[in-house]
Amino acid sequence: MDMEPFEYSLPIASPDATDTGLPLPPETGNPWRLALEGSGMGVWDWNLVTGDQSHSPRWKDMLGYADHEIGPGAQAFFSRLHPDDLPRVEAASAAYLSGHAKDYTLDVRMRHKNGGWQWVLVHGMVVSRDAQGKPLRVIGTHTDITERKLTEEHLRSLNQELADKTRRLQDMQAMGRIGGWELDLVAGTVVWTDEMYRILETTPQDYQPTAESTSRFIAPASFTRIMAAVKQAKPQDPALDMELELVTAKGRNLWVQMVLTLVWAQDQQVKRLAMVHDITERRNTANAIWQQAHFDSLTGLPNRRMLRDRLEQEIRKSRRDHRQLAILFIDLDHFKEVNDTLGHDYGDQLLVEAARRLRGCMRETDTVARMGGDEFTVLLTELTSTSHLEGVLQKLLDALAAVFQLGDEQVFVSGSIGVTVYPSDGTDIENLYKNADQAMYAAKAAGRNRFSFFTPAMQEAVLSRVRLVADLRVALAERQFRVEYQPIVDVATGAVRKAEALIRWQHPTRGPIGPATFIPAAEASGLIVALGEWIFREAVEQVALWRGSLDPNFQISVNKSPVQFQHQPAVGESWIEQLGAKGLAGGCIVAEITEGLLLGSSAAVTERLQSLLTGGVQVSLDDFGTGYSSLSYLHKFDIDFVKIDKAFVANLTPASTDLALCKAIIVMAHELGMMVVAEGVETVQQRDLLLSAGCDFGQGYLFAAALPVAEFEAYCRSAQR
Repeated sequence: MDMEPFEYSLPIASPDATDTGLPLPPETGNPWRLALEGSGMGVWDWNLVTGDQSHSPRWKDMLGYADHEIGPGAQAFFSRLHPDDLPRVEAASAAYLSGHAKDYTLDVRMRHKNGGWQWVLVHGMVVSRDAQGKPLRVIGTHTDITERKLTEEHLRSLNQELADKTRRLQDMQAMGRIGGWELDLVAGTVVWTDEMYRILETTPQDYQPTAESTSRFIAPASFTRIMAAVKQAKPQDPALDMELELVTAKGRNLWVQMVLTLVWAQDQQVKRLAMVHDITERRNTANAIWQQAHFDSLTGLPNRRMLRDRLEQEIRKSRRDHRQLAILFIDLDHFKEVNDTLGHDYGDQLLVEAARRLRGCMRETDTVARMGGDEFTVLLTELTSTSHLEGVLQKLLDALAAVFQLGDEQVFVSGSIGVTVYPSDGTDIENLYKNADQAMYAAKAAGRNRFSFFTPAMQEAVLSRVRLVADLRVALAERQFRVEYQPIVDVATGAVRKAEALIRWQHPTRGPIGPATFIPAAEASGLIVALGEWIFREAVEQVALWRGSLDPNFQISVNKSPVQFQHQPAVGESWIEQLGAKGLAGGCIVAEITEGLLLGSSAAVTERLQSLLTGGVQVSLDDFGTGYSSLSYLHKFDIDFVKIDKAFVANLTPASTDLALCKAIIVMAHELGMMVVAEGVETVQQRDLLLSAGCDFGQGYLFAAALPVAEFEAYCRSAQR
């Protein structure tokens, strides 16, 4: 650091004092001075009467200066002192010259010419006094001790580092609970370290270890292992390393890792030295991690990974013993409705109780696992035949069908069970899982609350779906689809102001394939997104033309799958953005959705549905009245149309229950500001009954089937006449 020039004066003697001491030596020629210079020391000479101070060439060289670069005077010394050292030098000088200190020796930092700091050992002595004994002249030496200071600092740093490491090692031993003991087999003595006492929760005052009594701290199984290992050991063997269970003086069980070194003399063990590390926490953590990795945290059942491990073992046993085993996939029917209506807490309670019931139906040798969600798997082993399986399966179905009391709520669910048998249905795990899954879905498709055994026909059905999906991909690329339009007729006037866009597929080799066949496959594969967007674009092009030629307010209804709502469209590809690009208002399109979309609506689905409504697209609820809770969603979502399912229309007769239901739906819809479309109208009587009930629109074969564009236009013109 920089310092301002320092002017120093110390008025010890008056200027006119007489020097009664030695005369000032010349700058050169003094043998003592030459000797000091030769030793590497710098020499200084301070006249306290005049304040002059001279410095030897070596003194100047020590600070990096040439002989002529530093003039006489005390300022040459004091101006180059480190600011922090200056008070020390002043105090030491004053104390020495006043006689309060016997010598003048101290180490200081002085600025080197290069700007750095040089450590210097300063030593001085009075060589001349006046008649009253006051000092007149001081001479002394400067020795460069920079290297020594750096060495001392380095040693200090090393010592501190060593002290820190020692302290950390001691702390680590205490924290890690590392203890040790030594058994002298010749003297018969045992010595424990302090940490060993702490590990075993005792003190030297309470217990003095002996060779005979220490076994009380070792669990019997671990003691047997130690003694067996010690007896079998050879002099050339490495140290024994084992995990042992100990019992502390307070009766607490813990686990340690012990490294035991055996000391030999003439092939005889003479000492045993052990290092003991408490690993109880580590072992408990490992067990907890293993438990989490292999068991379901909610039900406590084995999870998918644990099941696979057991299945691999059981397949090997079955192969060896020529026995069979069965894998059951169980899915809870209507579990989602419970979760959605009562909440996840109730859903979790149901899963826990279902797991308990399934476990109660099985033998101890069987495995019940939770695969995830509401899916369970049962592994039945050591089967000599499968003749009794149906009784076990029915027992499982009955257990699941019984009422579930969840707090104040009573809930009813059921189970769908798919069964596959090793080795008749398959010999590897993946195929067995696939077979059981296919059988379970067959049970669901057959009406639920039942079981289904895997058959080769199921595999054929799966292969057929795979081929169908492959053909769908090709059909999209080759534009094998077309859109036809079914009129939606004003029941009162017969006018056609609306239509529903319906897709048709003409397969090049299989001929026409109905939507009921390929739409589920498109939804399951995700192809419905691309297919649905293609239908929408076709409908937009068509409604733009028909608004010019048929009716300026013409609307086309387009079915939108729940899968499409789950898909986030790219920028510019939403329905509202595409309509805007065509200069069309949102009201030219009606989005037809199913109740299932509303029941399972997530925040993202709700947001996208609301975006359509905000953009002016109207929404029609298809198949109304066939679901579980359609009414509860009519207030939540701004529905414009409800479509009465054709199942209610098919049996419409005067005074029939279906007519009463249709009237109720129409009145309710009108009261809520919605319009009604009746599907499946096939007879004049059905139309007239709907008209008298106040229905707004009809759709069905009485009016027309789905028609190509030209035929649809011709139908509309004839309807206007």
